[in-house]
This record gives sequence, structure tokens and C-alpha cells, in this order.
Amino acid sequence: MIEQQLTEARTSSYALLDQSAAQINEVLLKLADALVANAKQIVEANALDLSKMDSSDPRYDRLLLNEERIRAIAADTRNVALLPSPLGKVLSETTRPNGMTITKVSVPFGVIGVIYEARPNVTVDVFSLCIKAGSAVLLKGGKEAAESNQAIVDVIHTVLRRSQLPETLCTLLPNDHDATTEMLCAVGKVDLVIPRGSRRLIDYVRDNAKVPVIETGAGICHTYIDSEADVEKAAAIVCNGKTRRVSVCNALDCVVVHQDRLADLPTICAPLCASTDAAKQVIIYADERAYKALKGQYPAELLREAQPEHFGMEFQAYKMAIRTVDNMDEAIEYVQQHTSHHSESIVSRNSEHCERFLRLIDAACVYQNLPTSWTDGAQFGFGAEIGISTQKLHARGPMALNEITTYKYLVKGDGQIRK
Repeated sequence: MIEQQLTEARTSSYALLDQSAAQINEVLLKLADALVANAKQIVEANALDLSKMDSSDPRYDRLLLNEERIRAIAADTRNVALLPSPLGKVLSETTRPNGMTITKVSVPFGVIGVIYEARPNVTVDVFSLCIKAGSAVLLKGGKEAAESNQAIVDVIHTVLRRSQLPETLCTLLPNDHDATTEMLCAVGKVDLVIPRGSRRLIDYVRDNAKVPVIETGAGICHTYIDSEADVEKAAAIVCNGKTRRVSVCNALDCVVVHQDRLADLPTICAPLCASTDAAKQVIIYADERAYKALKGQYPAELLREAQPEHFGMEFQAYKMAIRTVDNMDEAIEYVQQHTSHHSESIVSRNSEHCERFLRLIDAACVYQNLPTSWTDGAQFGFGAEIGISTQKLHARGPMALNEITTYKYLVKGDGQIRK
């Protein structure tokens, strides 16, 4: 059955080649309206998934759908519809001495497979971007979101039928291991696979795929509080980076603080324990110097002495590490050693320090006086994102329409013959 689904996805991708940009945009706008109209059914399906997961699980928040989140997903879908088409762009054009013209133009990949875990919003984001970029999509969601994904795909299929397009432009594969294996080995049927999820999932896909893969890596994110940092800004940046949504890959995991700012550390960390909800107060794993600076100033039940494993850890929870450094060189060295190449930030009023940090840190997104929470395709003006790549080949950072197109050369002449 899976082999047939892969074949049908390939066939249906050709149907998109005859669709105009305006027709595709109309499909997306209809989908946004349909998501809002069917929000109740989607939330009910999501509740079945949530009932099987412990609410303390870091994935619970990512799995959760409510009417507000569905409206936000619909808004992102409308934003994708408003973006210029990434297809048919002339990337370069030359005329050879013999009169032959060579034009490089952007074209669809064809069939894109996305493997993801407990993130039902990804179902809509991926479909919206892929159809806008002219590709059919194969969705391989996790069993944790099975009911939610199916409810969303049912809405997508309804919109496709009403638009007289094949439902197989969006195929939800079975949520078992065999489906993953067949997709990864479908040479000639699947043009690209993008995994979104845990380090274990991404490593498995990279190690076993026979088709091209773009990795979306784990987000171990740092913020360096420089000796010349603005304390008020630092407190707001650290709090937003850590607590906006703790389960996402752009959430802050470690504060690297210059020794000269240790006296300000209680002020910087104060917002982290300000929530009236005890479950949303941040546990801090501090090194020796940071622990001394916070002892008696930060709630004792939330302050722990850091162990080696806390540095370089993606917490995905209301937990954070603090590492003290003597100077900026040590800060840069520490971040370089522990980065996952996702998102890193510096807080400083010294422009030379900022420029040096931006230049030397090897990450997809490097920030100056901003939280890492900004790493997001929609926030970058991309409408939505298909993932955040931490690799360097082809795509890096938030990936959207341009990153899921390829190109071909159109070569025109008038009978010129090569000698």
C-alpha cells in the first residue's frame, strides 16, 4: 500500500505543473477558511491524542491544539498564499557566442517527504509550503499525533477535492516504522526528505536514507551576557528566550555570563521565577560562581548545582543552565564547543564585541541583543517554515519556499550544432 501511495504522489505532483500561482493561492485561502470552520472537530481529535500523553511531557505543549492555535495556523496559511511564487524565477541568463541562450529557472522538487513527531501544526505548514512550491507532500507523523494529523489531512483533502486537484498531493503515511523505511529508500519516487524532531529521529533518517535529506538539527541555544550588557534588556531577553515556549527548538538552554555581571545575575534571572504557576518557574543549574551569586536571591527549590551533563543539553522544559566565563574569548570558545549550530545570541552595548560574536559563532542564526525565540520562518517573513536546518549544504536556518525548490536550465537555439 505504501509503495502505491508513493507512486500516486509522484503522479499527482505533475498535476501541479499546470496550475497557475493564482490557482494555488486560492487553494491555500480556502484551506485557511476550512481550518477555522472545522476547528471544533480538529480540537476534539487532538483531545484524544492529548489524553494518551502525560501533561508533564515536554511534547505535550507541541501537541496541543486549541481554537486560538488553529486560527494562528490558518493565518500562517493565508500569509503563505500572499507570498510571491518561488517558481519560474530567472536565476541567471546568458547568451553564448553562437547565439544559444541558457536560462537558469527555479522549479519544484516534485515529491517531498517530511517525518515529524508530536507537532500537528507541521501538517498544515508543510502542506502549504510544498503546494505553493509545486510539490506533492508525504507526511509521516508520529503516533502521538495520529488523530490530530488525520483530522487536519481530512480537511486538506476536502479542499483539494473541491479545487479539482488529486487528494494524493497530500498523503498521510501510516505512523509505523515500515512507512519511514520505505520513504527513505524510495529512490526515483521521493525527491527529498526532511526530518523534524528529536536527535534520535534525525540521526536515524540521515544514517538510513537513500534519498536526499536536509537535516533539521536539535536546538541547543545559548545567550552570552557580555561585560557591557544592559541588565534590563538581558533580563527580558533571557526570560523570553527561555519561557515563551520551552518545548520548541529555539528555546534558550544556557546563559553564558561574564564574571563582571555576576552581581546582576539575580536581577537577570528574577523574571524566570515570577510566574504564579509553579510548573512554569524555571529550574536553574548553575556553575559554582553563578550558584554563589544566586544563592539566597533565587528560590532555593529552583536553584541546583550544575553537573557536566547540563552543559550542552537541550532541556525542552522549564530548566536552564548557567555558565560563568572570565572574558569574551572564553565565552566564544564555550559556545563554539557546545553549539548545535542552531541559534546563539549576545547581549551587549559594545558594538565591537557584538560584531566579533556575530562573526565567530558558527550557527544558522546569530543574534545581537535579541532572544533566540525569533528563529522562526513566520517571524522571518517566510509565511511559515518547513523546518530549521542546521546543516550548510543547500539550506540553512528557517527553510521556506525558496529552500524547497530546485532549478533547471532552459537552453534555446536555432539549429546550432556542436563541432
